Amino acid sequence: MNIKFFKDKVIIVTGASSGIGLATARLFASHGAKVVMAARSVDKLEQIKNEMPEPAKVLCVKTDVAKEEDCKNLIEETVKTFGRIDILINNAGISMRAMFIDLDLDVIKRLMDTNFWGTIYCTKFALPYLLESKGSVVGVISTAGYLGLPGRTGYSASKFAIRGFMNTLRVEHRYDGLHVMVFAPGFTASNIRTKALLADGSPQGVTPRNEDKMMTAERVAQRMAYGLRFRKNEMLLTPVGKITKFFTYALPRFSEWCEYKLMAKEPESPIKKR
Repeated sequence: MNIKFFKDKVIIVTGASSGIGLATARLFASHGAKVVMAARSVDKLEQIKNEMPEPAKVLCVKTDVAKEEDCKNLIEETVKTFGRIDILINNAGISMRAMFIDLDLDVIKRLMDTNFWGTIYCTKFALPYLLESKGSVVGVISTAGYLGLPGRTGYSASKFAIRGFMNTLRVEHRYDGLHVMVFAPGFTASNIRTKALLADGSPQGVTPRNEDKMMTAERVAQRMAYGLRFRKNEMLLTPVGKITKFFTYALPRFSEWCEYKLMAKEPESPIKKR
């Protein structure tokens, strides 16, 4: 892939302080892009900025994507600093782990506010600039955006919603030069599971899975760059993710049986004894 493609492009990455967002921001910075890093932890972002190859081409904006005004400010600061927007990567997100019957409804609200509404807000305010540049907008989902994962009702609902929004946005602007990509990494080694919300809204604190065997955030970032370079409509990573999607549509009952068995095997699974 020709890395010069990203040179001097203005790229916004939400959730850029850790995991996939951080790896993506670093990769694009190494390719010469002008990177806008958005997250709630602005002090952490500033520290990361100083480690970038060209700190002058990196803008850090304190952003809670669940807040409409923060998202509007993110776009305004980007345009004020760099004059344009070429790529928006809606990556910020949180997860959960609990049976719906046990779940505090505020947990689902928090999931939707961050995952879905964060994507809506940022895309809404960035869209005029993306249309002007004939740029790209990315919605980061997961395999949970193709099938309902037991114990992850709010997470799956938010990812399904993002996929539906992105696919519809693509159709609306199919003749306007806008590139819309749905990006589903699958299980990735990151801190999303340690911060996943339990039934009462408290963070899980530990991961129930072996992170060593998962795709790295850096590898995910490389696949993200590939999808953007060749303007892919959809990127579904990992063989397990692709097989899961196939069986979800081809053999839905078998797929649901497999999902239940797989998720029930997790340590401390909320559905294990049901």
